[in-house]
Amino acid sequence: MKTWRDYPIQEIYQKDSLYPKELLKITGAPKKLFVRGNIHSDIFKKTISIVGSRKISNYGIKVIDMLVPELVAHDYTIISGFMYGTDSQAHQICTKFGGKTIAVLGNGLNYLYPRSNDNLYTNILQKDGLVISEYEPDFKSTLWTFPQRNRIVSALSTHGIIIVEADIKSGSLITAKYGIQQQKEIYAIPGPITSTNSRGTNYLIQNNLAKIVTSINDIIPSVAQKTLFVDPNLSQEEKKIIELLQIEELSIDDLSLKLNIDIATLSTQISLLSLKNIIEENNNKLSLVSP
Repeated sequence: MKTWRDYPIQEIYQKDSLYPKELLKITGAPKKLFVRGNIHSDIFKKTISIVGSRKISNYGIKVIDMLVPELVAHDYTIISGFMYGTDSQAHQICTKFGGKTIAVLGNGLNYLYPRSNDNLYTNILQKDGLVISEYEPDFKSTLWTFPQRNRIVSALSTHGIIIVEADIKSGSLITAKYGIQQQKEIYAIPGPITSTNSRGTNYLIQNNLAKIVTSINDIIPSVAQKTLFVDPNLSQEEKKIIELLQIEELSIDDLSLKLNIDIATLSTQISLLSLKNIIEENNNKLSLVSP
């Protein structure tokens, strides 16, 4: 049976087309990355990072189990740091629900840490995800490599960083700090004031450094929040088109692939929605008309 050790390691340089564009935006971006997995540019297009305490609580587990399947359903690639606790839970739930995840290591790709993540490492690769590092393949982690790794976890996110649980002095708060410097959206899960795991997240919220998250709707706008599209006369196909365009702008070719509808049929539906002033096209991209 194929394990993570059987996957070859690729070296991706800044000049290469597959080097993540978000990473190029930061100061001190790695000159090269070591990558295991099927690397392709699409995996970096729509990403969100999830970090939190290594000593994850049952509350933290429930939060991840609630949010990650929704993010996967909306085609987000989940990024985390492969450590035990929050990172591992985020990777595991993502792969369980058929999503793609990127694990950013604080050591080389041939050095397994933590040891308990042996099967997770293989599972990420089998589910078309990536395991990446800026360190040489046999490099062992040190105390300083994990904080350094965190700048990559934050930089790779296109849609922000979710802090699930964190104490005031923690790696997750370092990631949040990097994210703020990189002008990323920071999301924080509120928690009990009696829990040390919530002191960091509550601090971020209290000081307006993060957006409070109480449901997936705080990250992804809910269909229920928009009153424009409750027309009962819309067909099921029209509703599916609207649902996809609520997430992102798409070309007609992209919609055709996602909905498995031929372009001729889809063009008719798009024309009808345009006549109803529900969708519009700009620069070959379809989007919803603002209410």
